Amino acid sequence: MLQAFGLTSTPRRDRPPAVDDLTFEAPPGAVTALVGPPGSGKTTVLRLLLALDPGRGLTYFRGRPLHRVAQPAREVGTVLGDVPGHPSRTVRGQLRMLAAGAGVPVGRADEAIQAVGLGGLEGRRLGTLPRGADRRLALAAALLGEPHTLLLDDPGAGLAPAERDALHALLRAHASAGGTVLYTTADPKEAARHADHVVTLHAGRLVAAQDAADFARTRLRPRVAVRTPHAARLAAAVAQEARAARRPVEVVTEDGNLLLVYGGDCAQVGDTAFRHGVPVHRLAEETAVVDPAGTRPGEGGAPPPGASPPGPGSPDPVPAGRPARSPLRPLRYELRRITGVPSTALVMTGVLAVSAVLAVLLGRGGGTPLPAVLAAWPDLLPLPPAALGAGLLGALSFGEEYRYPALAAGRGAVPRRLALLLAKLAVAAVAALLLGVLVAGVDLAALRLFYGAELITVPDNWRMMTASWLGLTVGCAWAGVLGAGVFRAAAAGVAAVLFVPVAFVPLLRQVASGPEIRSVAGLASRLGEFAGPRWAPSLDRWIAGALEVAGHPAGVALVLTLTVLLCAYALTGLRRQTSW
Repeated sequence: MLQAFGLTSTPRRDRPPAVDDLTFEAPPGAVTALVGPPGSGKTTVLRLLLALDPGRGLTYFRGRPLHRVAQPAREVGTVLGDVPGHPSRTVRGQLRMLAAGAGVPVGRADEAIQAVGLGGLEGRRLGTLPRGADRRLALAAALLGEPHTLLLDDPGAGLAPAERDALHALLRAHASAGGTVLYTTADPKEAARHADHVVTLHAGRLVAAQDAADFARTRLRPRVAVRTPHAARLAAAVAQEARAARRPVEVVTEDGNLLLVYGGDCAQVGDTAFRHGVPVHRLAEETAVVDPAGTRPGEGGAPPPGASPPGPGSPDPVPAGRPARSPLRPLRYELRRITGVPSTALVMTGVLAVSAVLAVLLGRGGGTPLPAVLAAWPDLLPLPPAALGAGLLGALSFGEEYRYPALAAGRGAVPRRLALLLAKLAVAAVAALLLGVLVAGVDLAALRLFYGAELITVPDNWRMMTASWLGLTVGCAWAGVLGAGVFRAAAAGVAAVLFVPVAFVPLLRQVASGPEIRSVAGLASRLGEFAGPRWAPSLDRWIAGALEVAGHPAGVALVLTLTVLLCAYALTGLRRQTSW
């Protein structure tokens, strides 16, 4: 059962709260509709229930507040607008990524696709989905965790009549299985036809909470809506003919040119307009909710029957706007995120092609050192293409989260937990290592193809070169991840990568030229003496290479940049978590 007590949104400036002291319940095994005109606070109610907007009140999902539910996706499924996903990601890829975030088996993605009628569209990219399919995709995402409660904001928007009927059949099946369904709608006829219980809102306050049959009998009223530039003239004609025919008719004029006729039908009103020569721009039959001013005593915010406020031992209200949870399987989520979009393959392919061309051009004159040729690093570039590509992949790992916030739909924030950061750093490092190895291999193969294998030989210090090369690519990838995470944009991550050679390295070279700089030469051998016979001689060369990388101005600059970005990420994350 879903229970809400005293929900009140935080007002903005001098305006009244969008939701004011709202108490209601949605029982299990039934479909509950939240009905009200546009601007009545329906969406705000859902966001307060999910603690997405600041406010007061208590919400219980089967007796527990949401912040005490270990796996929210298994308790509550939500649809708040469209599913924010990368337009190049496929339907199946999007749902599998969300399944990893929710900690459910990957097979649930295909089951949810079939349940909402998206069969045959699994391979379609989100940016090419037909109208209405995005709403079904949002519902499929809500169903991934097999939740007990469904909270849906106008789920039928943009759907054809047949699709709306199929949607309500799905909601009815969920309720029949013992689940709780609460959805919002502005159409009272739809609520009376498809819901079991109806909660009526007006200006953020409760008007009535009743069964659908009672709602249809006591609060619905048919009317004819007419839009005409001569509303007053048509109103007088309709009233005059109704009196002559002794028919009870009520005519209300709104907004100057809108006429609402209660007690007639479209044929009668249209014939009257024709006889009196009144032009009509719109003529339609509607069903209106009875004026909320007629609220009976005991409604308007009173607890519904069977609802009891929490006792003294109940938990205090949780402030809204809590940070979004990290994915329950962060590493699997990040792997599906990076492999589910074509940009990853495009970046790597572009880097390989550019590096091979640059390596051939640099090796043509014979005056460029072999390490620079293999890295395809001419003097005019601040970084080699592989390092720039690794930094771009790292920047996209957080940049896409902020642009298409699949993890935190409706929250406007991205989880900044340690598990998600470590997963992104690990996957970015693997991608950077793979890119670095591929670039070196492709460049070496291109050089041997163009200039002969006998002229291009593997140097003796290849271990040191390898450590330096892979350290540079991984460091740039991490700088991209942290830069995008701190400044909430992929462009900021790329800027953080470029900041190392453009600003830091020249400064450090000037500092390193001073007489006070000490050398760490011989540290590897001293470590070997300290470790004794267990020390492997091959480690000397790797440690020497790593120390040379760390002592290089570019390596020092990269380490300092990563340290600053990591501290900034930690500080901004702590500040946002404690600000609530």
